[in-house]
Amino acid sequence: PAPAGLPGDPDPEEAVSDDSSRHGGRVRGFPHERGNWATHVYLPYIAQEEFLELLELLLSHARSYVPSLAAMEEFHVSLSQCVVLRYHWIEPFVRSLRERLAAFHRFFCVADQLKVYTNQNKTRTFIGLEVSAGHFQLLELVSEVDGVLEEFDLPTFYKEPSFHISLAWCVGDLSGRLEGPCLRELQDIVDGFEESAFLLRIQWEQIRCKSGNKYFSFPLR
Repeated sequence: PAPAGLPGDPDPEEAVSDDSSRHGGRVRGFPHERGNWATHVYLPYIAQEEFLELLELLLSHARSYVPSLAAMEEFHVSLSQCVVLRYHWIEPFVRSLRERLAAFHRFFCVADQLKVYTNQNKTRTFIGLEVSAGHFQLLELVSEVDGVLEEFDLPTFYKEPSFHISLAWCVGDLSGRLEGPCLRELQDIVDGFEESAFLLRIQWEQIRCKSGNKYFSFPLR
């Protein structure tokens, strides 16, 4: 579809109705408006078959505690919060990102420690693999992304981030059911999985920015 908010649109500020039942019960962190593009900067992780096998093992066990858990459809490590860009900001925002990230080289992370997360307004709970090695390089990337966000007067990333790959989610704050015995049992599954040492040592080769339905890629050197 053509991007909203272009010249000739009848009312670029008209709010669009948002039905949470169409999104598995998920609730937006901010209202959707024409001309506002939800934007996110992240490191994409391309799941291999063995990773999906591990995920299925974890999900089948965790669902004995929370039956409503659903697998994530794609996997990544966030380098920004989800922020709102006006349509005419997208091109200069991406250009500034490209300039700031051009000097970064490929690097490895290890993401092998399971942790339970909730979003800021406690409407969703996640199980994620927290990064246990490679934290410093991620903080360097975030520093550059934050610099771009500040140029556009947008919220920067969390001050003490827990970098992670989200694996599964459910509606509501169900962290109490997933922490404790459930989390320990899931960690045992990860630690005992034959391919986990290979799978969970990840080389990052590119950064991506998603703005609405547009994707931009920034290869690492």
